[in-house]
Amino acid sequence: MRKEGRINDLEFESIPKLLWKYFLPAFAGVIINSLYNIVDRIFIGQGVDSLALAGLSAIFPVMIIMMAFGMLVGMGAGVRISINLGKKDYKRAELVLGNAFLLMIIVSGIITVVGFLISDPLLRFFGVNEQTYMYAKEYLQIILAGTIFNILGYALNNLIRSEGSANIAMFSMLISAGMNIVLDYIFIMRMDMGVTGAALATVISQVVLTIWVIAHFNSKRSVIKLRMSRLKLSGEIVWYIISIGFAPFSMQLASSAVFGVYNIQLIKHGSDMAVGAMGVIISVTMLLVMTVMAITMANQPIIGFNVGAKNYKRVKQTLFISIISATVISLLGFIVAQTLPGPIIKMFNREDGELLEIGVKGLRIFLMALPLVGFQIVMGNYYQSIGKAGISALLSLLRQVIFLIPLLLILPQYYGLKGVWLSAPASDTLGATVCLFFMVNEFRKLKKAIAISEKLAS
Repeated sequence: MRKEGRINDLEFESIPKLLWKYFLPAFAGVIINSLYNIVDRIFIGQGVDSLALAGLSAIFPVMIIMMAFGMLVGMGAGVRISINLGKKDYKRAELVLGNAFLLMIIVSGIITVVGFLISDPLLRFFGVNEQTYMYAKEYLQIILAGTIFNILGYALNNLIRSEGSANIAMFSMLISAGMNIVLDYIFIMRMDMGVTGAALATVISQVVLTIWVIAHFNSKRSVIKLRMSRLKLSGEIVWYIISIGFAPFSMQLASSAVFGVYNIQLIKHGSDMAVGAMGVIISVTMLLVMTVMAITMANQPIIGFNVGAKNYKRVKQTLFISIISATVISLLGFIVAQTLPGPIIKMFNREDGELLEIGVKGLRIFLMALPLVGFQIVMGNYYQSIGKAGISALLSLLRQVIFLIPLLLILPQYYGLKGVWLSAPASDTLGATVCLFFMVNEFRKLKKAIAISEKLAS
């Protein structure tokens, strides 16, 4: 009854009510998830020093690479599971889950081995210098050792959300992030373990999350089960997953490369404190962007299910409400960032005046075009949810790579450090122009699909 009730909600429940129902736990989940990096930075900035904060900020691109592989499998499988549930094909949904689980283990092993082999050149490539090297390497080695828990916990929790169990997915993240905060305080502030303590706190909390989500898929709460009979790799199912997951995967890899360029340009035109300030700015930006991502997490099972059920009227309504909501959130985030940059920076470090001065200027400029970002994120994830991974990847890469990297290389030559900050809003504006064209075109297609469906129904 519980399983059929969730499926009936996706098919018949009011879209605004359904989106709100899924948004609240998704929002709580992403905010809690964002706390992993943010809390680490706050405790390191307050409990160690600003150079340690710069060291953690410098290896942020490496963390993004690890997250990219979690998205490759987790988000790809999530979309496929939602679509198959819409078709009432529970067996295939479970085959996707089984193949995704095996892929996560294989990918985790590869990342761990390769990561340890190339950790030194990787750190140098991303702009880690002599002053911050030991902090960065110390943190990275522990995180690499826990890669399997990072990927399994994140990806499987996304699949819980895809089967319509948003509250359970939220509770999973609440347990994990809550433990991370407590352990950060104990290891860093009480036991004086520095960046080692921060890394250990993160890995231990991810171990707990992994155990919890695996237990879910073997419990009566789950719509689909993680069965031994489904744990057999199929080339067709693997491609079925990766073809969708490739869009967020490529976006994350590109983001890693971009942040590497950012680090290099920040050191060239600024200092280690500029890298530290960037770490704070990215933490704040992630919090705002992930709030918008909560909307896409909420609409993904609704859109995926109703595409599978060919109910395009519900798809259109879900997309429209999501775009409006994302734009409002982006606008509110913009207002907060522009009016309270000082208190935001001081959350991470109160002692370093240079960090505060650079951070306040950087935060205001970096987020100048934030109101234009919300609908771009929604549209990119919409195309992923309906199985058009190529368009999804294109929209994401335009804003975060294709426009951004040239601007990041050109603008600092004329404006110095200010040019580094300016590259983000300039890229967001150009990306919004292109995305607007795709958005208008997609609404036209949905309108035609609805008209055809209504004609056939009559």
